[in-house]
Amino acid sequence: MDNDIATTGDIKLDHAIKQWMRFDKNPKTLAAVRGMVKEREVEKLKRCFGARMEFGTAGLRAAMGPGISQMNDLTIIQTTQGFCTYLEKSFPDLKERGVVIGHHTHTICALHCIPSQTLCWDHGDSLSQPKTGQWLQGLLGEWSSDHPPHDKGIASAIEENLEPWPQSWEEHLAQESPLVKDPYQDINREYFKAIQEVCFNRSINKSSEVKFIHTSVHGVGHAFVQSAFRAFDLRPPFAVPEQKDPDPEFPTVKYPNPEEGEGVLTLSFKLANKEGATVVLANDPDADRLAVAEKQESGQWRVSQEMSLAHCWAGGCFVAGSRVSDSTKVKEVYMLASTVSSKILRAIALKEGFHFEETLTGFKWMGNRAKQLLDQGKMVLFAFEEAIGYMCCPAVLDKDGVSAAAIAAELTSYLATKDLSLSQQLKAIYDEYGYHITKNSYFICHDQDIIRQLFERLRNYDGENTYPKTCGGFTVSGVRDLTTGYDSDQQDKKAVLPTSKSSQMITFTFSNGGVATMRTSGTEPKIKYYTELCAAPGNSDLKQLKMELDDLVDAIVENFFEPKKNNLEPKPE
Repeated sequence: MDNDIATTGDIKLDHAIKQWMRFDKNPKTLAAVRGMVKEREVEKLKRCFGARMEFGTAGLRAAMGPGISQMNDLTIIQTTQGFCTYLEKSFPDLKERGVVIGHHTHTICALHCIPSQTLCWDHGDSLSQPKTGQWLQGLLGEWSSDHPPHDKGIASAIEENLEPWPQSWEEHLAQESPLVKDPYQDINREYFKAIQEVCFNRSINKSSEVKFIHTSVHGVGHAFVQSAFRAFDLRPPFAVPEQKDPDPEFPTVKYPNPEEGEGVLTLSFKLANKEGATVVLANDPDADRLAVAEKQESGQWRVSQEMSLAHCWAGGCFVAGSRVSDSTKVKEVYMLASTVSSKILRAIALKEGFHFEETLTGFKWMGNRAKQLLDQGKMVLFAFEEAIGYMCCPAVLDKDGVSAAAIAAELTSYLATKDLSLSQQLKAIYDEYGYHITKNSYFICHDQDIIRQLFERLRNYDGENTYPKTCGGFTVSGVRDLTTGYDSDQQDKKAVLPTSKSSQMITFTFSNGGVATMRTSGTEPKIKYYTELCAAPGNSDLKQLKMELDDLVDAIVENFFEPKKNNLEPKPE
């Protein structure tokens, strides 16, 4: 069979295939690779073996399937082996601390005599990502291990430990090992105890008659959101029955992500109309994100990231009112957001006097910064990212769709006592602090050379080391390039935020108040763009602002992306 493999004409690719067939013991993935080799399916082999998964903003993420570019038994074993090796080097007391595992890779830890805490074992339940993160904080004392320079160190350790260790495939060893513990009940209890601290008005919650719909989109969120509502003394939400139980096939949705908008929420709207509910809360499958939709007077549903931001921000205000006392000055309060997120918090901070900080994209950056501030005795009240991710409770330094759902319901219940809707609350925020409207999307591109050329063109637009001065009819007033470290707004022209030459990210500021960031995805073949138009308080011509933002986006797509020339695929509808 080895002789048959060397057919691609690519020595590196052929080596990767041979190595895989020597290491893999899963009959399904091994058979799939052998089938591709037999049929000489070179393009498929290139997709499976062309490049190993890399750390992105969310760690390692890929589709399930054979090969080093996808999630499967062998890549998980290799990753865990490298991770264990790296942790042993980084934490001398690792064997006293132990590690947290979201699923069954305990065997490898046990082989290294590392105690492991499993969060989904005998009982068949799975924890949400935020609760896994909370437990990890307690054991290692450091959140976000894929934060630089750890990400590169872990990646190197994985490459150095590709051959499965003896007995790595013997999963039964973990079940028999005294080193493997199951803290499920403990973490469940401690988590809901922790989020109760951000519950601000139980009396209103108990008496509220507001009806909510919740969907976990075939993920793990159902039981946890029900428990979170009980922890807040809220009436339990109606669950979308077809979507409340975990199902990896996601049979009722095309894309199992509430970021995609109304298409994911069709069944939720149907149930809401039946039960007379006006608010839908939707978690993504691992329950770390939350989307909110509200029924308008017209009968149409409004689902937007601004809606989620409005309720989470307002919730934060109420929490602040109960937690920020005379002994805690406003200047000790911090709120965080990723650099591609809405600038609404910055506008609020300027007026109210608290601190607002931006970080790079991903909650690993916000989580680490939040921990630094908490260690300094500061109050970190809230953090968010544009992709409907919110950190509403300092006990979990990560985005958490479960606590966010309870806070959203609590805020909605409070507003109901004032005869206000979420949409009306959002308008009040915009009226006071200025409209901040966003429009984000992406293009698909599988060719890394095209992506690199696209960004290099922007860096040499009118000659070497020059950036665009205009985009269509819009004037560029500032450029920040976090790939090269250039920032035109800084006196020394050096960016303040960390830079990375391995990823592409350029932000353009426009004279009309618009901001646009173009970046590559660390986990998917996408070029993403995030745009926002910020208006001064008192400018209430929302229709005109939206038209202006649409024109700006059109100009950016036409002049900076050049989708036809670069053969870019638009975001699927």
